[in-house]
Amino acid sequence: MPDALLKVRNLKKYFPIRGGLLSREVARVHAVDDVSFDIMPGETLGLVGESGCGKSTTGRSILRLIEPTSGEVTFQGKNVTTLDKRSLRALRKEMQIIFQDPYASLNPRMTVGSIIGEALVIHKLAPTRKQREERVVQLLETVGLLPDHLRRYPHEFSGGQRQRIGIARALAVSPKLIVADEPVSALDVSIQAQIVNLMEDLQEKFQLTFLFIAHDLSVVRHISDRIAVMYLGKIVEIGPSDGIRDRPLHPYTKVLESSVPVPDPDIEAQRKPILLKGEIPSPVNPPSACRFHTRCPIAQPICSEVEPPLEMKENGRFAACHFAGQL
Repeated sequence: MPDALLKVRNLKKYFPIRGGLLSREVARVHAVDDVSFDIMPGETLGLVGESGCGKSTTGRSILRLIEPTSGEVTFQGKNVTTLDKRSLRALRKEMQIIFQDPYASLNPRMTVGSIIGEALVIHKLAPTRKQREERVVQLLETVGLLPDHLRRYPHEFSGGQRQRIGIARALAVSPKLIVADEPVSALDVSIQAQIVNLMEDLQEKFQLTFLFIAHDLSVVRHISDRIAVMYLGKIVEIGPSDGIRDRPLHPYTKVLESSVPVPDPDIEAQRKPILLKGEIPSPVNPPSACRFHTRCPIAQPICSEVEPPLEMKENGRFAACHFAGQL
């Protein structure tokens, strides 16, 4: 077995809530709370969960776009969390991000050529203007855009085209790992399929490794080799994509799976989605022990008293549940 490209251990990110005259810390938002996982070279790990569960914060903490509160992130054997600014900048060439909003992530005052070529200037990958322009044209063609698009501005493009520009920008420095932070959630369904297929083609062509973040389990299932399911700052299940689809172990994963529509209308008519009681608890004051016990259909007294560890239940499958596989 090859070594993991990325190792995340006990990652935590708490956001302070301040109040009073002296702006003292009065509480904390537990956005990411003790998250651990590995990503192998060439793999796509899907990170899925409801909005607000900490997925994007996890991705940005890994890249140190947000400074983690504690924990360790190791990329190619280097501890990312302890690097100084100069070392981190050099490592950023290997780790890139595709942002969620294709409208807000591109500078409206810069041409497409300048947006994509900016990283080439920062990392000194194309010394002359001509070399830089040739590289930008090559990247535009790689993501399905035209060479003359490099002189246009972001407002002249559709949402799907802007996301292709974002992908070209991420590819400019030839990274090994790309964090895709909900890259298709702001796009129409027909465009979503095009972007997902493009990312799969690029992965095969450039041997990329993806952390693919989304709240739509059907999209994640399509592109991912393995899936990590997140709820209220914690990972509750990790397993192969097929296993998550066919037999979820954690009750929350089962609920997510039951909400994914099936194309066959006859089968869809016979399915009964599992409805959860109550609202998602506040990450400022999360429930004790298992965080899902306040909404879980099979919760028992032990669920509110003892926190279940994320442990292997079957070969290659991990779940944090006292009653895994019983729903």
